Amino acid sequence: MTALDELAGRHEIRTAEAMEELGRRIGSDLVAGDVLILTGPLGAGKTTFTRGLAEGLGVRGPVQSPTFVIARTHPSLVGRAPLVHMDAYRLGSAAELDDLDVDVPGSVVVVEWGRGMAEELSDAWWDIELERPVGAGVDDLSAEELDADAPRVVTITRETAR
Repeated sequence: MTALDELAGRHEIRTAEAMEELGRRIGSDLVAGDVLILTGPLGAGKTTFTRGLAEGLGVRGPVQSPTFVIARTHPSLVGRAPLVHMDAYRLGSAAELDDLDVDVPGSVVVVEWGRGMAEELSDAWWDIELERPVGAGVDDLSAEELDADAPRVVTITRETAR
């Protein structure tokens, strides 16, 4: 059983540090071929989670949002699989994601905004949904305010191709 198996379900995460710690716990257990699809609104903690995951995996940083470069590869510093951190937000289809020709079997792959596009990368993947407070006034917050500590809900689910 892996850390992700043990953590499957719904979790309230109260701080950015706790989000990174969740990522670290999961990252320490990942192996080449693992695919994680992260879903959540702007400011939900996708990149913060991935930053912790990268630390747990032992890859070279810094980990930043790949929104404008679409994909970044972080080589291992400890002889494990590299991390490929992707952002599908600006892509129009799964075919565009496939065109990036990522070595999925040889890497740990994290795809932000990947739901509906990245499922074809693997026969099995982890769907990780991150939720932040929404509602009156919250959606108009600045980037700094979105990054502020506020409870997030993280739901981790194992998925397989149908």
